Amino acid sequence: MALKLRLARHGAKKRPYYRIVVADARAPRDGRFIDRVGSYNPMLPRDSGDRVSLDVEKCTEWLGKGAQPTERVARFLNAAGLRDWTRGDNPIKGKPGAKALERREKEQARRVAIKEARLAAKRAAGK
Repeated sequence: MALKLRLARHGAKKRPYYRIVVADARAPRDGRFIDRVGSYNPMLPRDSGDRVSLDVEKCTEWLGKGAQPTERVARFLNAAGLRDWTRGDNPIKGKPGAKALERREKEQARRVAIKEARLAAKRAAGK
């Protein structure tokens, strides 16, 4: 069973409140969970101490058992000093691949050839 440390949404419409839970990765987001290890209230100011609360002992226990945190929970664990988190930035991801560059060059060459043919036709018609 693949375990995840993730957020489960609670609260009213436009007033979110999240519980940090340990759940099976296949379970619904707000559905069945195994253990509750903390909470997150995004409505509070960033500098508020009650914005994120974690049960450190439970978190270390579940991380030791192999539970993988989601991106947001990994940030919370990093702030609590339980886990190292680095930004998952991939600058190459948005760049086009080799085939896309090749298609782009062919398309540009085709457009240039059409434009030159039109100019040549205009010159020939004008003389």
